Amino acid sequence: MSARQWRKLGDALAPTHRVLTPDFLGSGENPPWPTGEPFHFQQDLEAAGELLSGVEGPVHLVGHSYGGLIALALARTAPAKIRSLAVYDPVAFGVLYDTRDPEGLANLVLASAHPLFSDDAQGGSDAWFEVFVDYWNGPGSWRAMAPSAQEAFLRVGRKVYLEVSTLMKDRTPLSAYAAITAPSLLLFGERSPAAARRLVTLLGTAIPNATVQAVANAGHMGPITHAGAVNAELTRHILAATAGRSA
Repeated sequence: MSARQWRKLGDALAPTHRVLTPDFLGSGENPPWPTGEPFHFQQDLEAAGELLSGVEGPVHLVGHSYGGLIALALARTAPAKIRSLAVYDPVAFGVLYDTRDPEGLANLVLASAHPLFSDDAQGGSDAWFEVFVDYWNGPGSWRAMAPSAQEAFLRVGRKVYLEVSTLMKDRTPLSAYAAITAPSLLLFGERSPAAARRLVTLLGTAIPNATVQAVANAGHMGPITHAGAVNAELTRHILAATAGRSA
């Protein structure tokens, strides 16, 4: 929900790289998203694109989940600006619909078919987050979270719901990602939902210079729960791309 999850990675790269870790609209250090205001994930993409256009030279892009979707979109629409790309469990679900991937779609429907998932009146509520978080992390995950962590989710709940409800309608085809020319590291958690594992594997067949890799014993929140392993792979990839060699 905020750029704080990348703090350790940023600290590791700061001696050799200028590190930017922007928050999405309505999250982190940004003002809350206005109550009742509509939202589409394209607005976060446009904001990230404006930031990218103001940075001199090609950049290394890193993104997780929703951030991974935004990073993929930037990399395919502005390939000349990207030196390397690394994503973990990006939610580019259009790939599953385009390829009609049976395993991925069957898993995705476990969340999308739940009555609360698309209930606008409940979107971003405690009940909605229970469905959402438990899909990604396993049954009981929401209730097992510390109250302070639940409160952090609920503070941005409506914005998260609007992100999810619009990205679920994204139908960007697999072929569109062939426009990504930068060296790309595509990570998924070994224990992530099948939808995430399948779409990352499919992306690896479309992006010309891609490496697909599973993170052992990690789930969807691997960049937090397995930060050491994930950050080591990200750092290796970025440093190799900086040096102009294969990771």
